[in-house]
Amino acid sequence: MARYTGADCRRCRREKQKLFLKGSKCESAKCPIEIRPYPPGEHGRGRTKDSEYLLQKREKQKAARIYGVLEKQFRGYFNEANRQQGKTGDNLLRILETRLDNVVYRAGFAKSRDHARQVVKHGHITVNGHKCDIPSARVSPNDIVEVRASSRNLTPFQVAQAEAGEKTVPAWLEAVPSKLRILVHSMPERGAIDTQVQEQLIVELYSK
Repeated sequence: MARYTGADCRRCRREKQKLFLKGSKCESAKCPIEIRPYPPGEHGRGRTKDSEYLLQKREKQKAARIYGVLEKQFRGYFNEANRQQGKTGDNLLRILETRLDNVVYRAGFAKSRDHARQVVKHGHITVNGHKCDIPSARVSPNDIVEVRASSRNLTPFQVAQAEAGEKTVPAWLEAVPSKLRILVHSMPERGAIDTQVQEQLIVELYSK
């Protein structure tokens, strides 16, 4: 399966803002964007003309990087969102938010979406009692996501229990740290998604 293997911090610098791809490092003074708040590369400090297309492209890249999705899959999500009723941009973010790896991250059971993806792929997560090792699997209302009983004593999950309450969990989810359980109450509305993305620019890009 194709995946990005480069430096995550370069991606944040390219977008000129923190995408929170490295967990606790993003909150520390060691975050590279705090030291070098300009795009990477020889011409990183040079001025660029922000054309309409560039703004749209950068917004799409930002969303894809935040959720850890490559271009082919992202395009597939957009096409699916476009077929659904309602605003395409809202539908797109809802699809991205309901990915299993994002749900595990949002509930505070992983430090980053990359970490959550690894947790899922290694078979530590169940959905409604069945093991699910597909990070892109999507949850639905009334689903119950849990850490497998055999995995609960692993260090990452012990840390998650100890740090319970430090991270705000979206209203459409309910985390039960004592049982390492996540309850999915509903599908997320746009107002409950705090991802700093202008989804309308993405719709305009793909609608050309």
